[in-house]
Amino acid sequence: ATVRQRYCQVGSQHKLDALTRVLEVEDADAILIFVRTKIAATELAERLEARGYPSAALHGDMTQALREKTIEQLRGGNLDIVVATDVAARGLDVQRISHVINYDIPYDTEAYIHRIGRTGRAGRAGDAILFIAPRELRLLRAIEKATRQPIERMPLPTPEAITGHRLAQFKQQMCEVFNTQDLGFFQELIAEVEREQEMNAHDIAAALTYLAQRERPFQFEDAIPKDAEKERERPPGRPVREGRIRGERSSRDSARDSADFDKIRYRIDVGREHGATPQNIMGAIANEAGIEGRYIGRIEIHDDYSTVDLPDGMPLEIFQHLKRVRVRQQMLNIRRFDGVEPERRRPGRPKVERLSGNREQPVERKPMRRRPAQPSVDS
Repeated sequence: ATVRQRYCQVGSQHKLDALTRVLEVEDADAILIFVRTKIAATELAERLEARGYPSAALHGDMTQALREKTIEQLRGGNLDIVVATDVAARGLDVQRISHVINYDIPYDTEAYIHRIGRTGRAGRAGDAILFIAPRELRLLRAIEKATRQPIERMPLPTPEAITGHRLAQFKQQMCEVFNTQDLGFFQELIAEVEREQEMNAHDIAAALTYLAQRERPFQFEDAIPKDAEKERERPPGRPVREGRIRGERSSRDSARDSADFDKIRYRIDVGREHGATPQNIMGAIANEAGIEGRYIGRIEIHDDYSTVDLPDGMPLEIFQHLKRVRVRQQMLNIRRFDGVEPERRRPGRPKVERLSGNREQPVERKPMRRRPAQPSVDS
């Protein structure tokens, strides 16, 4: 089986609209869309449903019965779009899946290989489409290196192309109806309207065509700026604005998402004495590794080092690059945290600044002064 691999470069705030465009023009049988988290799977399926694309989520929190029902609907042709997480789609074998769409780029190259393996089954050709933001290009190169295959760039389908595609579909449907259905009753109805309303058949056909497309207009309304594919990279060293990542979701949702995927704790050689802050560290990792802020977990700042939770399975190339990244003129030298603190640590509980999913930073409190003991008075 051969799988054609393509990527579409678009900012995260335009991904849903980009996905809508792709769904409009791709000649697909069944589509499997991959996201990173269970919450994202449910939300994306609901948003697609609201836009007129019947969809279902597939994730680890579903009951076995519901999971099996969803897969059977997909296999039987009663459902064409499924939004899944990597864990839930493991071992999924549905031959009619013609397209795999990586809505969220995986941080693990093995996960990418597993994802695209869900299409092109039983000797059929398949299509794999990857959405990436400009700052995630480094992850794209890591995937190309791991798969030893170049991934071709796919331009976003234009509104004009989508309008043309919708018109072509409508014309084809009209021809099929004309060739397969008994239209006698409807022809008599048209003749009756011609006599009563003094309209010709051409005008009646135009009015009926308008009614047919009223809920789903032929002319596609553009929601993506023309320069969306040329979104500029964030300059190196510029911190990521938190609370909301590029207009995505609130910090509360980020906190829930951050607990929804496997993480590993790493140690980096920069701490409080170097002037480092959680924002410094998050900005450097997000910019240099192409990891969205909501997937960077708990950050703890100690005196001469810090720890940070990052997604499991980061490509080796990204990991090696992060080792050489500097924060406050200090090389990160990132490696797995073994849980052992340096011997120079002062006794007692260390002062630690934390930045986790909700991005709240406790204010350091000064130690309370003990009042001198009052002399006891004998009565």
